[in-house]
Amino acid sequence: MRFAVAGGTGVVGRPVVAAAELRGHEVVVLSRAKGVDLTSSSGLARHLAGVDAVIDVTSVLTVSGPRSVAFFERVTGNLLREGHAAGVGHHVALSILGAREIDSGYYAGKRAQERAVLADPTGTVVRAAQFHEFGLQTLERTRFGPLALVPRIRSQPVATSEVADLLVDVAEGRPLADGPSIAGPDVLSVAEMSRRVLSAQGERVRVVEFPMPGTFGRGLRGDLLLARPDSRIGAIGYAQWLETQRA
Repeated sequence: MRFAVAGGTGVVGRPVVAAAELRGHEVVVLSRAKGVDLTSSSGLARHLAGVDAVIDVTSVLTVSGPRSVAFFERVTGNLLREGHAAGVGHHVALSILGAREIDSGYYAGKRAQERAVLADPTGTVVRAAQFHEFGLQTLERTRFGPLALVPRIRSQPVATSEVADLLVDVAEGRPLADGPSIAGPDVLSVAEMSRRVLSAQGERVRVVEFPMPGTFGRGLRGDLLLARPDSRIGAIGYAQWLETQRA
């Protein structure tokens, strides 16, 4: 099969490309580096020619709800429209566990993306917990010298390689609308993830956890970001991921 991976140079995009190629699929990477602008659709039609399925793992670095919604509505709309024109039969979008329930910040954009994909006959939404890298990514945004202010979030971090395998599994099949979800084997706070990655790096940084306000914060502190009863549970725990980072 011929797959197009939107966001194929990112944290989860690279494992998706590797997983698809390992199974013998032909992969087209949709990124600016390859001459595709997903926000304007420039170059998109040409790269979707002959594609059987699109796997969308795009993301945007923002905590603004309006900016997140604008990005995902634009990119998803372009991918679906140009995909239909090119005869693409399956559009698989990666979303986040909890996006249906938490309509604020970055999650608002993912919720808008889900609505568009679920309304399309070629669409499938796959939901994942945060990646193991989430603790480190949070530190990069919240660290101030020897101090890091980390929001109180309960997570069930999952390996990007296992998310990639699930996305390729789904892309090989027919559209499902509401597709499967995946989480890792460990339930951890993001503060604990941050402390452990700092320890592994030998850095002395004080991590201070604080509760986000309102319904958004309650959702992050509760179980909305954790596995559902029917979720696939990955085998790679946080400690094992840290060992690979040390190596």
